[in-house]
Amino acid sequence: MAGLFVALGDSFTEGVGDRNAKFPNGVRGWADRVAKQLGKQDPEFRYANLAVRSKRLHQIVADQIEPAVAMKPTLVSFYAGGNDILELRKDMDALLQQYENAVARLASTGAQLLLFTGFDVMLPPVLEPMRRRNWLYNEAVRGIARQYDALLVDHWAFEIYQDPRMWDTDKLHMSPVGHKYMAAQVLSALGVRHTLKLKQLEPLERAGWRELARAERAWLRDWVVPMFGRKLKGVTLGDNLPPRWPEPVQVSVGLKKLAKQSGRAPVG
Repeated sequence: MAGLFVALGDSFTEGVGDRNAKFPNGVRGWADRVAKQLGKQDPEFRYANLAVRSKRLHQIVADQIEPAVAMKPTLVSFYAGGNDILELRKDMDALLQQYENAVARLASTGAQLLLFTGFDVMLPPVLEPMRRRNWLYNEAVRGIARQYDALLVDHWAFEIYQDPRMWDTDKLHMSPVGHKYMAAQVLSALGVRHTLKLKQLEPLERAGWRELARAERAWLRDWVVPMFGRKLKGVTLGDNLPPRWPEPVQVSVGLKKLAKQSGRAPVG
């Protein structure tokens, strides 16, 4: 039976930050790149991506876990909880227990599991509590990965992601370069040779403090304030947005071709 890769989660796995109008929802992402490489190994290989931006862990559990299990995957990637960490009232013990329960359910399929830590994003002092919660989350994920014999992509440990070019302008989602490097890390964890061409990043010139201050103010104005505004209104960017690849597709056909055949308009 041909292999099947099912990717679950939020914007990290959907591909936000890697804009491409030729793909559903207007993004591509690391998971599509991984699927393409796996398809080169096996022409019959299939791929589904149920991830939707902004989703919390409980929504991912409710909407994605059982549909993924029903597909009988051979490989499942699972990243969830990052959006919950941004909610300071969220009970971390309860969150991590729900995360482990989800991993246990996926492990029951016998599929190879792939888990991720979150990157240690440098945040201004006002958001420091979120950074500490990320550390707690990462330690728990490492332990759960060992317990359920899952492969771990330890995003927190990748020094190259300290380079701002690895991130989109919101500083929260990976850029196209960041997604490509992540695809390479995932393939390495799987022990799969790939043909991805990774650019050598030249050293950046150090910006002056005035330039840095302007950039920080723009980031807070354009991204942080709107994000918390949406939280107060109870709306997210993923509301009414469908998964990009809700049903398994045969990768060797070509994801761009399949996207064109689907007739779905991209989302910016």
